[in-house]
Amino acid sequence: MGAFGLQTHIWNNNLKSVALMAGFPVLLLVLMYGLAVGYVGVSQPINSVGEGLVLALDHLTRIWPFAFLGAGLWFFIAWISYQKIIDLSVGARGLSRKEAPDLYNLLENLCIARGITMPSLNVIETPALNAFASGLSDKNYKVTVTRGLIDTLDKDEIEAVLAHELTHIMNRDVRLLIIAVIFVGIFSFFGELVFRSMFRTGLRAGGYTRSRKGDSRGGGVLILVAIALIVIAYLLALVIRFSLSRKREFLADAGSVELTRNPDAMISALKKISGHSKIDAPNDIQQMMIENTARFAGVFMTHPPIDKRIEALVDFGGGVG
Repeated sequence: MGAFGLQTHIWNNNLKSVALMAGFPVLLLVLMYGLAVGYVGVSQPINSVGEGLVLALDHLTRIWPFAFLGAGLWFFIAWISYQKIIDLSVGARGLSRKEAPDLYNLLENLCIARGITMPSLNVIETPALNAFASGLSDKNYKVTVTRGLIDTLDKDEIEAVLAHELTHIMNRDVRLLIIAVIFVGIFSFFGELVFRSMFRTGLRAGGYTRSRKGDSRGGGVLILVAIALIVIAYLLALVIRFSLSRKREFLADAGSVELTRNPDAMISALKKISGHSKIDAPNDIQQMMIENTARFAGVFMTHPPIDKRIEALVDFGGGVG
């Protein structure tokens, strides 16, 4: 297991980060066009669906600069405030060296062994057992652990968990996930907002336009097209989220073994964490954690099952299970 594939994984994550940046404008245009189609279907009389689609394209040419400006502002605000948002959403606070000298020493030694800048430490005052890394660069990386993890795991197990999170940082998993969270958040917010709005008011407004003016043909079809486009943009955004392969957890486990030379500590830590990791946090942040059993939309899981991870550590990492 060891370091096999880790550098390839880093390159792959960097490529995905670039792809996210490049694909975002296209997806945003799809969303904006869906909004324009919905607006035409609801508020303007048309003679055919084709006419409505052309009219919506004309609207798009006028609104897209404002849409990109708004999205850019959203991304900028999220970029500079994401850590505060994360900390507030899970109730995390800074953990000083004086409060947890042993924990700091473990993390510091691992960073020295790897030759990387030491991240800051946060703690969440909860009995749940979990941990995650966050940040976009060496200047602001953080490792967050729960009080339950500190109190329950022994020294070797905590070291294994810290090494797991450091591997996420070294592999650029953390940066990729945060970029994805920011991008997907835009589409999730507007997609859900517009989708609900159209169901509440769109069909009524469309029916009113057609019945009162009598010269609107295809307005209902346009509303359906608009909903389809918005749903497509929203689902593609979700696909982007779940294209971030679950193998990152296997590789972070492998990185932990490589750093600590102690696969059994990682196995023991995972066994203790399993079933005791639930934290009240948004799905996007749960996706960053060492264990996340939540299913998004009742279907997708962001993490492989703990037993599969343990099996991999036994088969390829030299653990005894």
